[in-house]
Amino acid sequence: MSHVAILVATRNRHKLREFAEMFANTKYRLLSVDEVPGAPEVVEDGVTFRANAHKKAQELAEFSGHITIADDSGIEIDALDGRPGVFSARYAGVHGSGADEANNRKMIEELDGVPDERRTARYRCSLAVVKPDGTAAYADGTCEGRIGHEARGEGGFGYDPWFLVNDGTGRTMAELTASEKHAISHRGAATAGLLPLLDDLTAP
Repeated sequence: MSHVAILVATRNRHKLREFAEMFANTKYRLLSVDEVPGAPEVVEDGVTFRANAHKKAQELAEFSGHITIADDSGIEIDALDGRPGVFSARYAGVHGSGADEANNRKMIEELDGVPDERRTARYRCSLAVVKPDGTAAYADGTCEGRIGHEARGEGGFGYDPWFLVNDGTGRTMAELTASEKHAISHRGAATAGLLPLLDDLTAP
């Protein structure tokens, strides 16, 4: 099978791994930003997930000449009026190593004393795919759950050890296998919606 090269606009190794798993049996060969010498760091200054995803995909598609997929995602917590939202990755002001721990610590501190029924939350993901000529398509996904009182599980990343999924099992996102996570997650839902659009964009 001839593979179509697609650039994934992230340096987050966890996201790259998840995309590689979800695209494993498709006609697409995924490239990382590290395979594009001189690729710019895109400033995520949009006020919505979709705006950030589009900006990253557009800038890197123009720079690289490759069809580019970008993800912007995060968690919205009802008791925190939807925070951290688009600031999920940098909620505690920390970047890179240690960010997940700092973000989770801030979240749990802010939820101190909040009862279970008010700890409802959801993950959101917006995906954008942009061709070098500017043609674009979008898909979104959500996953409902709530924030627990202890971190559990070794899988996933970000807020996953604290996010109890609404699947009736009482497990956190980090306690799911990769295939279980992709079947219900916000990124899995968005990817499932994006694949047919990507097929259309890459049709001969």
